[in-house]
Amino acid sequence: MTRWIRIADVLFFATLFSVTFENVHWNVAGRVSLADVLALLFLAAYLLALRDRVVPKTVVTVAGFAFALLLVYLIGFFNLETTQAFSQFFKGLVKFGIHFGFLAAGVHYVARRPIDFYWRTLGWFVAGVAFNGLYGLVQFAAAEAGRDIDALLLHPITGGASRINIFGAVGESDVYRTTGLTGDPNHLGVMLIVPLLVLTPMYLRFERGHRLRVPLGALLGFLLISELSTLSRSGLLGLGVGFLLLAIPYRHKLGTREFLVPLGAVAGALMLVVLQRLDFFLNVLRARTSTSDQSSALHFDVYGFIPDVLQAHPLFGFGLNNFSVYFEFVTGRTKWGAHSYYVALIVETGLVGTVIFATFLLYLFRRLAALRKIGRALADTGDFLAARVRPLAWGLTAALVGTMVANAFYLTMQFYYFFALALFILVAPIVFGRRLDAQVRSR
Repeated sequence: MTRWIRIADVLFFATLFSVTFENVHWNVAGRVSLADVLALLFLAAYLLALRDRVVPKTVVTVAGFAFALLLVYLIGFFNLETTQAFSQFFKGLVKFGIHFGFLAAGVHYVARRPIDFYWRTLGWFVAGVAFNGLYGLVQFAAAEAGRDIDALLLHPITGGASRINIFGAVGESDVYRTTGLTGDPNHLGVMLIVPLLVLTPMYLRFERGHRLRVPLGALLGFLLISELSTLSRSGLLGLGVGFLLLAIPYRHKLGTREFLVPLGAVAGALMLVVLQRLDFFLNVLRARTSTSDQSSALHFDVYGFIPDVLQAHPLFGFGLNNFSVYFEFVTGRTKWGAHSYYVALIVETGLVGTVIFATFLLYLFRRLAALRKIGRALADTGDFLAARVRPLAWGLTAALVGTMVANAFYLTMQFYYFFALALFILVAPIVFGRRLDAQVRSR
């Protein structure tokens, strides 16, 4: 049993490390990503290592949401009309099964382990996102030097084609947007807001002289630079809204040295770069802040599909993973994903699926409220862990809100990393609630 637990640990951490690596995939009976393989291997090891038959109520609730969504998808199956639609449906169904299977198993797996295991789990996820951001910056530097790092490192492994995004050109210079190991710079931009918002309140609450304070401040500065290099308006919108939420409980920290030094270091580094090519960056800034370009119009135009969809298939939509099929039918453009998660949700699952997923999001917020309550109760008992739990609760709340806001104009909440975020939210009240119960019993 111990051997299987060790194997499951390695696979679990490896999955969380790689959940943002979209471009590490192979075309074998469809598109199979590294995260797919690792998640399935973890689920197998988890079943072999499982000895505790007591399942937390949270896991049962997650399974209930998965079953309800599956029922919607299966009913929506009868609205499919083409071979392409059937193919897309089954691809989406497989991804759905892996995502929710990993979420349910992950919650149960972490809930059985000590508090330290939760922090290690979060650490591996953050490390994976940071590695993705680092790859993106190296990718950017290589592109500026006229080299393609994806062709050198990624293509020999996957055999696929990927490269840094070229936004356009200013004069004779290309404008690059880092994609890292994701499929789109906006994907990376939205994913990066999760560690940025989760870690910021924890960093601000670290005691003076704490061994992680300086490294975490440096990491946050690095992640912010990576975020800016994506030029993602959706990512920056989500980050801004999440930060405004954090500014409510942590407003007294905004004028402190701990907050201003990393922010000032990032601003100073960017200023040095910008001043060397001021006209170039001013043109880029004008282009990314314009709302009259074709890209911006498309983000808003997709909302116009909703009335037509509700008229044709109001309850269960056009079928799981079929927005691109519907979009092609309406506009003639192929392989286009929705520029809004919520539009895709309504188009593919109708009003019933939308209500179920909205209820799932509400459940996540209820678990976050429970976590904040646990943090306050731990503070009342004098437990030092309260200084970690309460910032964690606020950081996870801001990350969820920021991700939801960013997905109004982009599509990432159907990816693995969102289910990793959901895992951290759902299992935290279980793990830290045990600590509170132990404190209460000892008094």
